[in-house]
Amino acid sequence: MNIITQVFLPIALAIIMFSMGLGLTTNDFKQVILKPKAFALGLFCQFITLPLLAYAVISFFGLSGELAVGIMIISVCPGGVTSNVYAKLSGADVALSIALTAVTSLASVITVPLIVNWSLQHFLEASAVELPLLKSIGGIFIITSIPVISGLLLNEKKPILAAKLERIFSKLSVGLFVVIVLAAILKERENFIPYMEVSGSATLLLNILTMLVSLILALFISVPKSQVKTIVLECGIQNGTLAIMIAATFLNNEVMTIPGAIYSLQMFVTGGFVILISKLAKKPIAA
Repeated sequence: MNIITQVFLPIALAIIMFSMGLGLTTNDFKQVILKPKAFALGLFCQFITLPLLAYAVISFFGLSGELAVGIMIISVCPGGVTSNVYAKLSGADVALSIALTAVTSLASVITVPLIVNWSLQHFLEASAVELPLLKSIGGIFIITSIPVISGLLLNEKKPILAAKLERIFSKLSVGLFVVIVLAAILKERENFIPYMEVSGSATLLLNILTMLVSLILALFISVPKSQVKTIVLECGIQNGTLAIMIAATFLNNEVMTIPGAIYSLQMFVTGGFVILISKLAKKPIAA
């Protein structure tokens, strides 16, 4: 398992993030200026609402230890690249989705280590395990930020080449994501059902609550419908690959990977419901 967690996982995540960068341009970041209200709400839900909801869900189910930390890890990870695909399929604001994914991914270099370290100290004994702050910041930056920036720069300089590579890397990214989630589940297959019974309900509730709260807040501040869907999807679909890598590679703890793996499966279903509802809402009502 060591070669998987120390070599395969980081390389796979870097490929996924590079794939995201290939679809980015500097114009995507103009969404911060063009749609400040929706963008600010997306960041608020991602960085503030999600971790708070995760803590509330953990408390509600009385979870502790490694599974509690695992849930906190998935809650502080940035939006997943898949959210951009779901945004397109649901008729959401794709440009806003891309901008939110990119910015939260870059910011995760700082936010993830800080909150994960707090979670370790809060839910585990202080001496049990610790995430080295500078090492983890550097590691996340190398594995996530550099590939994203590299993909963006390539797209700016060689857009035709970037477009060709994106088609290849996007398919590869999906395959790698599936392999990573399945590997995390198979590694703990003997304990997966008990873990699923304990944390599965918690991660599902977290996912649903996140989407509902994001929906309510987006409707409250009156952003356009397409942006409402973007915020709901962006906050509900997390970077499960990063969550699994932090637990397995940085913390060397397979149990902590389980909530991220379970959440990654559940978010595809709930995200699919958002797409379905969006499609049904567009259909004209028969007379």
